[in-house]
Amino acid sequence: MRIRCKPWARPELEASPFFIADPASRRGRWAEEFGNGKPIWLELGCGKGGFASQAILHWRDVNFIAVDIKNEMLVLAKRKIEQALASEALSHDQVRVMIQNISNITQAFSEEDRIDRIFINFCNPWPKGKHKKRRLTHSRQLVQYKPFLKGELWFKTDDDELFEESLAYFEETGFTIKYITRDLHASGFADNLMTEHEKMFTEEGKKIKFLIAVPNPATK
Repeated sequence: MRIRCKPWARPELEASPFFIADPASRRGRWAEEFGNGKPIWLELGCGKGGFASQAILHWRDVNFIAVDIKNEMLVLAKRKIEQALASEALSHDQVRVMIQNISNITQAFSEEDRIDRIFINFCNPWPKGKHKKRRLTHSRQLVQYKPFLKGELWFKTDDDELFEESLAYFEETGFTIKYITRDLHASGFADNLMTEHEKMFTEEGKKIKFLIAVPNPATK
């Protein structure tokens, strides 16, 4: 779906105290950005912020970065995060939002950074063969995450083909699957936060696929 340009989106983001306008300037210095020694978790493709706004309340002892490529989408995430923070009278100290083309994610993160968890929730499945390299779980993306990912990658989707082909990408790039289910809601996995897309797909009768993968330190 094409998102219409909203001229007010960028100025509203830039007025936010937790918006990072220049992610490249934080490259190698994300621990300094937060300055509290807590784990840093990263959501790639945060969309309208349905997951991020829940995550910052559910996991309060971590720093959270929400990333998307469009000002028009990220500004909606920013608003949801603000609402979530206000509902619990929390500060914005442990959350950041930023614009970044994820295909060039190494412009914002380096091996000097330590990201303890990456979330990829219901990313575009890019089903056409010529477009599959755009998938956030494609091999050429996974190798970009490995230098700074020191912990787990949580991947969730409703798309059967994307999920099965992603398993091959993880294996190809030296990730180990720690946990996998092809029916998340029947699996008993207790730490799931249901996103808007997840609710919609579930109501349509689609089973949610989920895995947790970790990079093998012996592979590059």
